[in-house]
Amino acid sequence: MRRIALFPGSFDPFTDGHEALVRRALAIFDQIIIAVGVNSDKQYMFSVDERVDMIEKRFADDSQIKVVSYSDMTVDCCRREGAGFILRGVRDTKDFEYEQTVAAVNRNLAPEIDTVLLLSDLEYKDISSTVERERLRHSTHTLTHSSIHLGPLNRHIIS
Repeated sequence: MRRIALFPGSFDPFTDGHEALVRRALAIFDQIIIAVGVNSDKQYMFSVDERVDMIEKRFADDSQIKVVSYSDMTVDCCRREGAGFILRGVRDTKDFEYEQTVAAVNRNLAPEIDTVLLLSDLEYKDISSTVERERLRHSTHTLTHSSIHLGPLNRHIIS
């Protein structure tokens, strides 16, 4: 039986910390599905298509990685994609407490799906998509993938 994990998030933007977590998790799982969440109540810097495209470019050389978008419950996306695990990264105790609560809800909704928490690498523990969005607004130095051009929006991200 293949071990398939879903790594959900808004990924606005997808950071080097996210990538490091996914690459480490490949030692545990046969396939990782990066699921870009869409929440109509949330304002994003990048569209869902831009976020999916940026992530696909990062992992273009890795057949174990699949990128999808979703707007329903994470457990429903897991079931649709055949994932038996939800992969989440934890940077600190605040993240752990939040993830523990979400994992309990997901377990109640879908007892057949387990949540796996991986600690972030120390070099990325202080990085978040929120921090990266602020850096993108005010600087050219970021911890996102190097030199991503975003078409008609004329945005350029440089690491």
